[in-house]
Amino acid sequence: MLTVLHAADFHLDSPFRALAPQAAQRRRAAQREAVERLAELAQTCRADLALLAGDLWEDAAQLYPETLEALPRALGRFPCPVVIAPGNHDPYGPDSPYARPIWPENVHIFRSPAVTPLPFPSLGVTVYGCAFTSPFREDDPLAGFTAPQDGGLALGVFHGDVAGAGRYAPIAPESLAHSGLAYAALGHIHAPRLCPDLPTPWAYPGCTQGRGFDELGERGCCLVTLDERGLQDITFRPLPGPRYYERTLDLTGRDPAQAVADALSDLKKDDALRLTLTGETEELNLPALQRLGSGHPGALELRDETARPQDPWARLEEDTLTGHFLREMARRLEEATPAQRPRLEEALRCGLAALEGREEPR
Repeated sequence: MLTVLHAADFHLDSPFRALAPQAAQRRRAAQREAVERLAELAQTCRADLALLAGDLWEDAAQLYPETLEALPRALGRFPCPVVIAPGNHDPYGPDSPYARPIWPENVHIFRSPAVTPLPFPSLGVTVYGCAFTSPFREDDPLAGFTAPQDGGLALGVFHGDVAGAGRYAPIAPESLAHSGLAYAALGHIHAPRLCPDLPTPWAYPGCTQGRGFDELGERGCCLVTLDERGLQDITFRPLPGPRYYERTLDLTGRDPAQAVADALSDLKKDDALRLTLTGETEELNLPALQRLGSGHPGALELRDETARPQDPWARLEEDTLTGHFLREMARRLEEATPAQRPRLEEALRCGLAALEGREEPR
């Protein structure tokens, strides 16, 4: 049985411009720590091989010296060969960090845009891969490729887009299907997507750390097991680190400050929360509510979609359909038993919403 760790899209040293400078610095440190966590996972799971499908950093021109020291050191801690297919953010070239003599012996980097083999005879595996050599690539790197069926396992590691269009190595589904690979480790798409049941099984592990509210919740890598028959299992494995969350908070009948504080209470250090405030409440003091997030070094983003409380009986005396409806409901409520009142009060709210053309009752 072969155990493969598949990760991609580290985007080390992202600027995190939406955060305060100190919070952004902590995020970049957390990105570097995620690579250490990958190495620990590889050790714990006794990985035989690691496939890293590109975009290990955000921009070579903005890499910090700490990263150029930490990344090779962490990859050297993997108990197995590490194979890298450079992507559009970390393309290979003569000036790329990939061309420097800083990488440990267990790290293998594809340098050509053409699909090339990298055999590991002791594992009975050949890894096929290629590299971006510029920020864009409009051809399908797998077009016309089929791995030789020589009795060993053929694996692939590529950075590209299986949607089959665009400027970032569009990989046509039929190219994957005809590739003859037992598994294709892909990078570029930041949301995890596992496709184990296709003619050529493939997956995107997603990014190792979320960088904004378009990358919510758990982020991590994939653990893949294969035998001589091919893929046996693929599992998404979250990595520890800061998370981005989106939540909706109904303030109806609640103290806004306490409600926001409660919503923040289960966040971990450097987690970021986008909180959409809804329901009926008096006008909010948003700056004061925003300050409640000062104890959370990540980020608190508030969106106010609340409505001001309204008296449902304000139009009771009108000589309109709404006025007639309210007077009839007032009569029914006066005559209702305690058990009947909740249903009538709901009918009042829904009826007013319909009469006023609103989608949701208040």
